[in-house]
Amino acid sequence: MKLEKIVAQRAGGQCELCKSNNELSIYQVLPAKEGAESVAMICSNCKHQIETPDAVDVNHWRCLNDSMWSEVPAVQAIAWRMLHQLRAEGWPQDLLDMLYLSEEVAEWAKALEPDEDAIVHLDSNGVKLEAGDTVILIKDLNVKGSSLVAKRGVAVRRISLDPNNPEYIEGKVDGQHIVIITKYVKKAK
Repeated sequence: MKLEKIVAQRAGGQCELCKSNNELSIYQVLPAKEGAESVAMICSNCKHQIETPDAVDVNHWRCLNDSMWSEVPAVQAIAWRMLHQLRAEGWPQDLLDMLYLSEEVAEWAKALEPDEDAIVHLDSNGVKLEAGDTVILIKDLNVKGSSLVAKRGVAVRRISLDPNNPEYIEGKVDGQHIVIITKYVKKAK
């Protein structure tokens, strides 16, 4: 039997998280594992909110009060991740305290959890910057120790991130390697 049929039969025609039956699809919980236990049948609303943290409707996730008790490891992992993400709201932390996960599922759920001590570089709009990104200067910048003025609108390609300071990135402007403060750039699309 195909994976889709197995998961659809297990889910009973509804989202395994919120019980909705709108636009259902299979969702692979990363890091990927083999088999039906590593996927969940979820609705488009849950999928959108999982994949777009800025679009999360906290009250929608009250459904985890029931679905966190699922016997499906993928559903348990998603429940843990969403509750962990929303724990500052109060009630999700209470659910997290009650949630029991096997050691293997707990490790899987935490596998993609960002390191809270990791330095995150954000541009002027609050968008996360990654090494190798292209950024655009939003202000003319005088380069210290040089007569160079990096003009507004210049694209700085293949930036590198300062591992010790979240406000500094490095890149080349007019062939000169410079340090740039992140509040003066925006990530190029």
